[in-house]
Formats: sequence, C-alpha cells, structure tokens
Amino acid sequence: MNKPKIIDLFSGVGGFSLGFEMAGYETVFAIDFWKDAIQTYNFNRKKDIAVHMDITKLTNEQLKKLKTEHEIEGIIGGPPCQGFSTVGTRDINDERNHLYLEYYRVVKEIMPKFFVIENVKGLLTLNKGMFKEDILKRFGELGYKIAEPQVLNAANYGVPQNRHRVFFVGVLDGHFEYPPTSGKKVSTLEALSDLPSLDNIENYAESYNYNFEPENSFQALMRKNSTKVFNHNDTNHTSQTIDIISMVPDGGSIKDLPPEYWEVRKYNKAFQRMNSQQPSHTIDTGHRNYFHYSENRVPSIRECARIQSFPDDFIFTGAKSSQYKQVGNAVPPLLAYQIATQLLNRNNCDDITVKVNSDSNLQLSLSLS
Repeated sequence: MNKPKIIDLFSGVGGFSLGFEMAGYETVFAIDFWKDAIQTYNFNRKKDIAVHMDITKLTNEQLKKLKTEHEIEGIIGGPPCQGFSTVGTRDINDERNHLYLEYYRVVKEIMPKFFVIENVKGLLTLNKGMFKEDILKRFGELGYKIAEPQVLNAANYGVPQNRHRVFFVGVLDGHFEYPPTSGKKVSTLEALSDLPSLDNIENYAESYNYNFEPENSFQALMRKNSTKVFNHNDTNHTSQTIDIISMVPDGGSIKDLPPEYWEVRKYNKAFQRMNSQQPSHTIDTGHRNYFHYSENRVPSIRECARIQSFPDDFIFTGAKSSQYKQVGNAVPPLLAYQIATQLLNRNNCDDITVKVNSDSNLQLSLSLS
C-alpha cells in the first residue's frame, strides 16, 4: 500500500517529518535554508530528499514538477519564528515574519489535501493578531477548512518537555480535531535515567553503552532501533560554574542561593536545574542556563534530543554548538506524530484516542524513508 506523501517546508533536521513518518506518511521533499540542518536531515535517511535552499528561490515550475511526480497529501512546516518569539524583539517588520507567505505560495501551487503550520505562540498576538487573521483569511480563501489555531503543550502528548507552540491545521476533506491529551506526563528522570552518567565517562567516544535495560515505555521507544548512545558528551564548565550548579537543588535555580550569587548571571532564569519529577522546561538553542537534574552540567546533545522525543538512532551532525541549535529548533517528533495521526484518520475521527506516555504500550515504527 502506498503511503500518503508530504512536503516539509522550513524543515530543520526533520522532527516534523519524522513524526509524520512514524504515523505512516512518506516525506518526498524537504527544504531549509540552514545547511547544517539539511546535512543532519539527509544523514538520517536512505535518500537525500532534503535540499539546502532559500525557499524564495524555489520556483513554481519546480513545484509543478513535484506535483506531477507525486500525489501530495499534505504540506507541513514551521516558518522561522524569531520575529514572533516572545523572547525576541517582536518586530512586525522582521523579514522572517513574512516567510509564511512563501509557505502560502507553495500550498497554493500544490493544493494538498491538508497543511499544518507550527510556530511560537507569539504569532497569535503580534500586531493585535494580524498574522493570525491573515493566515486564516489567505488559506480559507483557497478552500481550506481551518480548525481554530491552538497552543499545544508537548508535555501533554508524551514529550518530556513543557513546550508551547501554536498549530494551524487546514483540510480540504474530512474533519480535523486536535489530538486529545495523554495521561501521565513523562518526567526528565523517566526520560534520561538509562543514559550513561557523564560523571563516570573519562574519555571522549563516539558512542557509549546504556546504563541498563529500559525502565519505562518512553525509554523503550527511544531505544527501539538503537544499541548504542550517540551525541552524548560532556561540556567543559569553569570550576566557579560547577560550584554554583552543585548548590542548586533539583528543580531549583540560582534564586535558591544567597543573593551574592545572583550577580554571576543577571538573568532571571539562570542556573535552572531540571526537575527530575516533572517534564523539562523548553529545550532552546543555547542550553547555557539549564542543567541536569543531578549532575553539575548542561544536558548533552542526546539528553536534549531525548527531551525533544528524537529516537536514539537519530544522529546529529556538525559542530557541537550547531547540534544544540538543531535540536532546539525542531518540532518534537511525538507531538508531530499525534497531529499526523489525527490527520490520517480525519475522515472518521469522531472517536480517536492516542496516548503516548510512560505507562503506554504504544509501539511506533521509526523507520525512515
């Protein structure tokens, strides 16, 4: 049986693609302006389907060729969000704010059966909701039935991370409903405990053995196609930094220390430790202020990838700083999976319940195209 085919715009390393592939879709084309991300995207696939390219240079003739070669079921993607971010300048004239018009151009040319846009929640309120209303109007005029955009927290869908992102979903056929939330949330301890302690690793290696057998279904899912741990190396900290981290309790921050330490980093979220009993805070692209729940260091690339719900056989390439950014920019695959499942069943989605949590027996296929 042929799999329904999708295109991933502004793909990054392909977290969005991966989630849809886990649900049964096939990605036939992906595009991103960042070379490092495309290299990682293709490194993890049998075919080099992703291209390093400015989307404004993607011609309508190329799109028509794609449409001729493939029956495109859907288009997914997250136009760059820095201009919308609540931690950024929120400049309405930021050129990145208008890249969704390129996304619109591609959808208009291809006219897939559905589209999904993911972005930071700041998009909803920037310039009094102008971008939200423009998206609804433009795509609505193409004939898409668009569900009211919703801000979803990844932690409610099996991802061990509190990450709030807005989704716009439009369909030409059927009826889309956002996925129901899962049950018990996955904590950072449940997500990471089987990974080897970096306190006990003396020398750099490309891969390491796991601590022990999976302790829960999330760990089993992440390890389904992997026998080794990759992208798992320490970061050098100054002795001063290590000393301060060591005094911060599980789930605490520098505010739990005497005021004289607050001047070390004049940032109200500095020196935060993960809470071992709760999902992580949002994994970002820097990782200089967030620390492991028990070890005195920033999380490794692999730990960040786990918190984003990337399986362990997904390898990040390039410089270490680039890898952190690649992970932080991605859509969590398990959240994408939930959206994809709803779309796959949109013609009979009155009674869909998909749960992915630490007590779940859900088995997903993580094979890549």
